Amino acid sequence: MGAALVLNATYEPLCVVPLRRAVVLVLAEKAVIVEACDDVMHSERLSLPVPTVVRLSRFVRVPYRREVPLTRRAVLERDAHACVYCGHRADTIDHVRPRSRGGSHVWTNVVSACARCNHRKGDRLLSELGWHLAVSPVQPPATVAVVMGWAVREPSWARYLGLTGAHAAVAPAV
Repeated sequence: MGAALVLNATYEPLCVVPLRRAVVLVLAEKAVIVEACDDVMHSERLSLPVPTVVRLSRFVRVPYRREVPLTRRAVLERDAHACVYCGHRADTIDHVRPRSRGGSHVWTNVVSACARCNHRKGDRLLSELGWHLAVSPVQPPATVAVVMGWAVREPSWARYLGLTGAHAAVAPAV
């Protein structure tokens, strides 16, 4: 069974819910379908498009703005589980500027790397190895926290989450 992205009345992403919960919200008139896939759900008296994005009918106050926590799993997801140095499957994280050389543990200094590249780099700087990053690491938008942990992501969610490039791709769960 799928999942649906729930938006606030102001189109701000709130959370991801199982498909069953999204349908209940729509049937109870607490939400409206913003985007749906081609499938249709049928009951004895009703046919309903399968929602992928629903918007709440009333505004829900959010007490604080979440930030994506800096964890190994979150970094791997941001980089689509690909080594930033060679492109193979990544299973570790690496500090671009090593911590032993004054680098900090922040989003802009941490990238995903395969074990081989991570070991080869060690505590050296990229300039010492002649390596370059194709894309500079960035902190993902706070809206990414909404979908963390969901293995299957609808491509239609990307425009509501403010995701572009690798973030918009369907990535493995964290």
